[in-house]
Amino acid sequence: MSEPSDAPADAAEPSLEEQIAAYQREFQALDPQVEQVVSALQRLNRRMNVAYGRQTATLGLSNAEWEVLKALVVSGAPYQLGPGELAKRLGLTPAAMTHRIDRMASEGLVTRERDEANRVRVIVELTGEGREKWLEAMRLASVFEEDLLQDLNGEERQLLGQVLTRLLRRVEDAQPDADGRLSDLD
Repeated sequence: MSEPSDAPADAAEPSLEEQIAAYQREFQALDPQVEQVVSALQRLNRRMNVAYGRQTATLGLSNAEWEVLKALVVSGAPYQLGPGELAKRLGLTPAAMTHRIDRMASEGLVTRERDEANRVRVIVELTGEGREKWLEAMRLASVFEEDLLQDLNGEERQLLGQVLTRLLRRVEDAQPDADGRLSDLD
């Protein structure tokens, strides 16, 4: 849901309770428990993305570049993928992926070379500098994440992880094509 266009720029976001009460006023069939969970997850996701974006910006990385570094690291040593595979993993069009790779190659975060065994195929590889940026971003993220979960003990963290994973699987099973973006904003 979007904010009203006539709202003052400095208007504070309503509390979850205020938002749910407004939703219930306008849509009486609303289940307030479901809405509390979903709205809290949405707000948490948005705020975490902002926090991660600030962290990567301190390293001279965009969130988009971080995603490419992450995909290459997750692929395992030697940290190589083709542009098509990267685009698929990140939910991007080939054109958007090419633009991103161009930028990252010029920054020394990745290289792009022809595959010696198949000259038609291009390989994108993580550089040492790209891996160092990824590691530093992980260090910053781990501090933020530990702080985020500081009020949960080990058992609560485990339970929360299991519950969120179940929710994620339900969405993935119901919408297997929803892993990308709605549009290429990059």
